[in-house]
Amino acid sequence: MAELILTGFHAVEEKVRNAEINKDSVSSMQIFYSKPGPRIKKILEQAKKAGIRISQVQDTVLDDLTKNLGTAERDHRGIVICISGVDARQTNVVDFENWLSEHSDKDDERCTVVILDSVTDPHNVGAILRSADQFGASLVILPERHSANKVNENDVIQRSSAGAASWVPVSVVTNLSRCVEKLKESGFWVYGADAGGVSVADDMFAKKTVLVMGSEGTGISRLLKQQCDSIVSIPTCGKIDSLNVSVATGVLLYEIYRQSVNCT
Repeated sequence: MAELILTGFHAVEEKVRNAEINKDSVSSMQIFYSKPGPRIKKILEQAKKAGIRISQVQDTVLDDLTKNLGTAERDHRGIVICISGVDARQTNVVDFENWLSEHSDKDDERCTVVILDSVTDPHNVGAILRSADQFGASLVILPERHSANKVNENDVIQRSSAGAASWVPVSVVTNLSRCVEKLKESGFWVYGADAGGVSVADDMFAKKTVLVMGSEGTGISRLLKQQCDSIVSIPTCGKIDSLNVSVATGVLLYEIYRQSVNCT
C-alpha cells in the first residue's frame, strides 16, 4: 500500500527527476497511467531511464487510487505516482542545527533563509516553495505547530509547488524565536515583511538574509517582529490593503536575488 500518492504533471515529473538523481528511491516508486498523451510520454521516458516501474491501467483504476485525495488532486490527468516506505517521507527535510553548522562559517557566500510564521494554507506554502526554488533560497523554515509543514505528504503543497517541494531544503522547528536567535548569532540579518516598513526599493539586503513572512490574518507574531533587524514592505497602488503571502514572498525573494546578481 502506497504511503504517498501524487497526481499532476509537475509533481510526478519532479519525483521522477529526483529518482534519477537518488537511485536508491526507485524501488519504492510505481507509476500508473491510462492514455499516453505527449506530456505523459515524456514523463514515462524519464521514468524508464530511472528504472521506475510503470503500469498502464484504466482510468477507473486511477480514480480508485486517488479517491481519498482532495478534490483538486483527484483530477489525476491520467497519471499517478505511488511511493511507499521511507521514501514516501520528505527526503529534503534537514535538521536545522546541522544545516546552520554547515553554513555559519561561510560568510562570503550569499544565503537566503525564509521563515514562515503560522502560514497554514498549503497552497501558499507550495507557491512559496516554488519561488524559493526559482530565486535560490537556501532553506525554508516552518514551525511544528500552526503551519502546513507536511511538505512531502501534502498533495496540495506538491502540486502548487510545481514539484519544487521535492528540491527546496525544508526544516521544521519547535521554536521559531530560538531559531532566529541562532541565525542572528551566525551572522544573518533578519528582515520581517510587514506594512509600514521600509520600502523594499530603498533597502539593501545582506549577504546572509533571513526573510520572515507572517500569516495573512495576523502577520508576524509580536516576539518574532521584535527580533527582526529591519521591517520591509512592498510599495503597491491598489485598492485593497495587501498582497497574498505567497505573492509577497515571491516579490521579496526576487528582489533579494536581483540585488545579489547585481552585486556579483
